[in-house]
Amino acid sequence: MAFQIKEGPFEPTFESLRQFECPAWFKDAKFGIWSHWGAQSVPMYGDWYARHMYCDGSDQYRYHCRHYGHPSKFGYKDLVQLWKAERFDPDGLMALYVDTGAKYFVAQAMHHDHFFNYASKIHRWNSLNMGPHKDIVGMWKEAAQKYNLPFGITEHLGATFSWYGVNKGCDKEGPYAGVPYDGNDPEYEDLYLPNREHYDPNNIDKVDPWYTKNPWWHERWFNVIKEVIDLYKPDLLYSDGPLPFGDGSYEAGLNIVAHLYNTSAANHNGINQAVYNQKDRRQEIYSVGILDIERSQEPDIKPEPWQTDTCVGNWFYDVRAIYKKPGHIIEMLVDIVSKNGNLLLNIPQKPDGTLDDECMYALKELAKWNKICANGIYGTHPFRISGEGTAKVFISGFKEDEVQWTSSDFRFTQKDNTLYAFQMRWPDDNRAVIKSLMPNERVKSVKLLGVGNVPFEQPFGTLVVNLPDRKPTEYVNCLAVELE
Repeated sequence: MAFQIKEGPFEPTFESLRQFECPAWFKDAKFGIWSHWGAQSVPMYGDWYARHMYCDGSDQYRYHCRHYGHPSKFGYKDLVQLWKAERFDPDGLMALYVDTGAKYFVAQAMHHDHFFNYASKIHRWNSLNMGPHKDIVGMWKEAAQKYNLPFGITEHLGATFSWYGVNKGCDKEGPYAGVPYDGNDPEYEDLYLPNREHYDPNNIDKVDPWYTKNPWWHERWFNVIKEVIDLYKPDLLYSDGPLPFGDGSYEAGLNIVAHLYNTSAANHNGINQAVYNQKDRRQEIYSVGILDIERSQEPDIKPEPWQTDTCVGNWFYDVRAIYKKPGHIIEMLVDIVSKNGNLLLNIPQKPDGTLDDECMYALKELAKWNKICANGIYGTHPFRISGEGTAKVFISGFKEDEVQWTSSDFRFTQKDNTLYAFQMRWPDDNRAVIKSLMPNERVKSVKLLGVGNVPFEQPFGTLVVNLPDRKPTEYVNCLAVELE
């Protein structure tokens, strides 16, 4: 199939796209905020709602039946009309996020639900035509531009064709046994898709493969994502999964990445300033852009920049969610940055566009910490080692458990001749002892961020710092160690 892309320095091949160089803005940014928000927030009942409401026996199916009605009568086509975003204030939220310390902002263009959050000319099921009657992505971009934030977009469309096959089903038992869900109605096939090949009545909760081999969908995906790039010219594009479509050719995916980079180059004097994120850990794949790791991270320094994406609670607003505490988020940020990574943090919005009190509290605590410790985060690069101490982040799938840090655990970053040493717990004896300096790394001065100069000594290479009685922050504290 023929894919039409913008001409420029990149061709849609691995050989060409591996010439990608990470732009300085992304290397320096370290922390971004993501709005993973859309029509699936309406029930306030968590992620993958548009799928699981068609999975007989799931929590979301039961909630949907009891709250809205059976999905043969009230389907996702009806639910999207309830999303109004009536209190959505992108300018106010962006001001809050900037104060929190975000250096880039990312909006969701569409999730797997096949409802678009922007003014699409290709697909009628979008937030300008229905529901909010607002160009959500356009409003976010305008707000980000007011604060000079690089603006990114996430697309979750690649998996939609297979993910959404369950809407072709029906209940196996009960009062609606055998009654087809509304995904079988040909009038709404443009939302629910001609994807019966991915419906397995004996295993309704199976999503296999994540990316369909259907060539019609590959072309459709390309045309939609090209439309998004052309409309909003994002500084970052994120695919929720590996580079599409992993069928051996990657043709649609390679063409989109080339189009993204060439579009950016055309707007930046011939030099690409855009970043492409995807989740395939194989270097031969991720080298066309930046590796993204969902709800996990790297065990140590990665030579090239990378990104963790995670959430305060659940991906879409969920009344059942247990939120990360501010200290946990800060510790994640510090650990990730010490390893050459960025943290992209989703703040779940209610369907009306507002944040709840717990999210507001977390953001305000992050803002207070950022005003003290920002110098150790932004514009830094990894030190010779990421840190010292025995505590480590547990790397296993989507686990993000809090680490039992001690005062002997440090994470390091560097800027010019200053080593920033984040002491992960405040010591009971008010001393910081750093053992990792080499004989030639002589210390000239030490400052505790938020306080100022503090006394130190460096016998036999070990740096011993006397800390004040008062902690500048209740969270992770940072020493600025100036080296000769």
